[in-house]
Amino acid sequence: MKSVLMKPSSGLCNMQCGYCFYCDEMNHREQKTFGYMSLETLQAIMKKTVLNADSPVAIAFQGGEPTLRGLEFYKHAVALEKKYNHKHVQITNAFQTNGILIDEDWCRFFHDNHFLIGLSVDGTQAIHDSLRHMQNGTPSFENVIKASKLMDQYEVDYNILTVVTSSVAENIQDIYHFYKSQGWKYQQYIPCLDSITGEHGGYPWSLTPEMYGHFLIQLFDLWYEDLQKKEQPFIRQFENYIGIALGMQPEACDQRGLCSIQYVAEADGSCYPCDFYMLESMKLGNFNTDSYKAMDSKRDELGFIQRSAKISEQCRSCRYRNLCRGGCQRMRDYQIETDTYLNYYCAAYKLFFEKCRDRIYEIAKNISR
Repeated sequence: MKSVLMKPSSGLCNMQCGYCFYCDEMNHREQKTFGYMSLETLQAIMKKTVLNADSPVAIAFQGGEPTLRGLEFYKHAVALEKKYNHKHVQITNAFQTNGILIDEDWCRFFHDNHFLIGLSVDGTQAIHDSLRHMQNGTPSFENVIKASKLMDQYEVDYNILTVVTSSVAENIQDIYHFYKSQGWKYQQYIPCLDSITGEHGGYPWSLTPEMYGHFLIQLFDLWYEDLQKKEQPFIRQFENYIGIALGMQPEACDQRGLCSIQYVAEADGSCYPCDFYMLESMKLGNFNTDSYKAMDSKRDELGFIQRSAKISEQCRSCRYRNLCRGGCQRMRDYQIETDTYLNYYCAAYKLFFEKCRDRIYEIAKNISR
C-alpha cells in the first residue's frame, strides 16, 4: 500500500492550541507556512500516486486545518483519483479536522465519498476548552460537538482523536465515561509531543512518563471492564497490542518498531518521510519535480528508516519488547555514548505492561480459540 498524507492548508489553522506539534515544527524551519496547495500541485501528487499504482492507495488530508482549503478542492481531489485510477486499485481517503467548519455540505461529501474522519476532541468540555481554543481565545467545544452530531446524522464514519496531555491523563475516567455517553465507539489517544528540539516538560500540558503510564493502566482497566460486557469501544492502541499478541503486523506505525515508508506532502508539493519530521534537513524532494524513485533514494540516503532500528540495549533486552517494540521514533531520545535511541516513555510502557500484559495475551488467546 502506498500512503500519502497531504497538508492542503499547510500549517494554517482557525484554532490555536498551545501543544500543537506542527506549530513547533514550523517554528524550527526557515519557511513556517506554505499557504494553500494549488490544484496543479494536487494534480501532480494524484497523477504520480494513482496512475501507476498496482496496490491499494491510502490518501489522508491533515493540517493545520484542512477544511480551510474549501470543499471544492476535495471534490477535485476525488475526481482526480477516479481519473487516474486506470488499474482500479482500492483508494481510501482519510481527513483529520478540528470540526469548526463542518456543516451539512461537508458531511454529505464525506458520506458520499466514504471518507474516514478523525475529529479532534480533548476530553470533557472544561479540559477541551482549556487546551483547544479559537485564534481569538474563544472556546471550541460546542462547535466540535455540533460537528459530531452532524456526522452522526449523515452517517459519516469518524474516530475521536485525543491528545494525551497532563490534564487528559489525570482525568481519563471522566473522559472515558463522557465519550461513552456520546456514543463515540472509535477512539485514538496520542501522547502529547514535546518540542522537536528534544526538550521535555516545562509546559502546563506536558506529559511525564509516570503520568502516561498511569493513564494507560486506567484506560485499559476501563476498556477491559467493558470488554467483559462486550460493550468496549475500539481503542486503536489496545487493538494493535492484541494484534501483536496474535502474531499480526500492527497497522499503527508507532507500534511496529521501525518507521514505515510514508510520503507527506506540504502545500507546495515538497515531500517528507513523516509528519513529525517536516524540516528542511529531512526533505525528500517535491511532487511537482521529483519521481517516487528519486524521493525513495533520498530517504535511503538520509538513513531515515535505518535510524529507527538503532534501539538501545536496554530496549532490546526488555521483557516487554515484543509488545512495545520501542515506540515511536519521534518520542525516542538519542544516546550519544552508544549511538542508539531510547523512548522517553519507556518507564510508562513498563508500568503499563507490568499491569496489563497478561490480560492482553489472555484476550489474544481467547480470540485465537
